[in-house]
Amino acid sequence: MTLKARSERILTTHVGSLPRPKELLDLMKAALSAEPYDRDAYANRIRSAVAEIVRRQADAGIDIVTDGEMSKPGYFTYVRERLSGFEPRPGMKRTQFAAEIAAFPEYYEEYFRHAMYGGILVPIVPIACTGPVGYQGTEALARDIKNLKAALAGVKHEAVFMPAISPAGVGVNEYYGSEEDFYTAVSEALRTEYLAIVEAGFLVQIDDPSLSYIFADPTLDAAQRRRRADLYVEAINHSLRSVPPEKVRYHTCYGINEGPRIHEAGLKDVVEHMLRVNAGAYSFEAANCRHEHEYHLWESVKLPEGKTIMPGVITHATNIVEHPELVAERIVRFAQRVGRENIIAGVDCGFSSQAMYHPEVHPTVVWAKFQALAEGARLATKQLWH
Repeated sequence: MTLKARSERILTTHVGSLPRPKELLDLMKAALSAEPYDRDAYANRIRSAVAEIVRRQADAGIDIVTDGEMSKPGYFTYVRERLSGFEPRPGMKRTQFAAEIAAFPEYYEEYFRHAMYGGILVPIVPIACTGPVGYQGTEALARDIKNLKAALAGVKHEAVFMPAISPAGVGVNEYYGSEEDFYTAVSEALRTEYLAIVEAGFLVQIDDPSLSYIFADPTLDAAQRRRRADLYVEAINHSLRSVPPEKVRYHTCYGINEGPRIHEAGLKDVVEHMLRVNAGAYSFEAANCRHEHEYHLWESVKLPEGKTIMPGVITHATNIVEHPELVAERIVRFAQRVGRENIIAGVDCGFSSQAMYHPEVHPTVVWAKFQALAEGARLATKQLWH
């Protein structure tokens, strides 16, 4: 299976994470909290949740589907399951969104308490590397692959992807002598996961909000930002060596859902580094009102030959369902600048990056948004292919 836009219509996809069913969340919370739970019931509920979520994606008109990350507690919290050499650091201060939080402290205090972190199953605890990094997630990854393969039976789809964390997103280094050594070790470990996903016949998606964080970090000057971005890209490419780019999707975003978001990077700051990742397709935020205008960037930035973009044409940051005609308009804007054969219609970010009982976008609204995405892609196809 390879990642390729179609020559006769606009395909649809999304970023990966979707709301988990309540019964699954109950079992997951018990497991994460070291409470008694039925392991067989937990495994069975993950399996059935994956089957349900794959079918619903196809029914809603999504062409390139995934498992919704049903088995993962969250983008950050699944790392300790997959990688050895890390320990929790409960008192470690978070540095993401520092400028944004400083500008709107009252808003973000309430937002983090009630929305972004308030509804998660267990608190997100930062982790630090305190020993040699290795891959220990073979069993968990094999389970995810098996569940996704089983869920695809009889379901119409164009392709299948599975998200995986980027080397830059795993935690801070307290063990290796240099950041270069740390990221080399992490990329070697994660390479095991990337290769297994591709060898299973899926596309691997590298989730990497960290690249965009760099360009909004007030503690770094321009030269430091470029050096760190280069380090991140080199780590990803090291882990992807020998993996055909057409089997790789790369996703970057800004990490916050609903908020003022005035202190985050523009795509113009990130795009040069993003396009150096050895991927076949690039996913980025383009539908929310802080970034929608950035489609103009593709009037001056040349998309490398053979590459595809997957801009968000619906957003994960509001419960408003986009009108299909607006979705079509967004798709056509990009198609006019990079070519209709080089675009797949996507979503800004995941709808439940952390497993939680009350995600910011209500689960019923997610499916209405997907239907609008699919209808918008159909309308755009009519315009672009007459």
